[in-house]
Amino acid sequence: METEEEVVEEELAEEPSASNLPLLIALVALLIWFGFQTLQLARERSNMTFLKTNQETAIQESQKVQAQFQTTLGKLAELASKGHAGAKLIVDQLQRQGLSFGPGPGPEMKSEARSETQPASKAETQSGSKSDSKPDLKSIK
Repeated sequence: METEEEVVEEELAEEPSASNLPLLIALVALLIWFGFQTLQLARERSNMTFLKTNQETAIQESQKVQAQFQTTLGKLAELASKGHAGAKLIVDQLQRQGLSFGPGPGPEMKSEARSETQPASKAETQSGSKSDSKPDLKSIK
């Protein structure tokens, strides 16, 4: 009988190791998957950093151009407020297209979606075109 008990004990000892094999394979596959995903994310982050650094010069140039444009529009608004007819005409046209001249660093662009959804922009444009002597700064953004 001792031999039967030993055989039963050996079978019981082998079964848990055999049932651990699928779990072990699943864990190794999961570890490989996480490693692969980590590698892919690291590559994507590296690529995004590279693209960002390549765009820095273009962004700086666009900011310079925008600053020059705002300075020019500020001077144009100043001329229009002093009574220059050509400057008034240009300011009125730019306001109709959605460009606002406000106090501060310079003119700002209105969002197109906002100007399309609000019919009040026509009233602002009409009131601005009626006053030929000086644009009303309160009605202008």
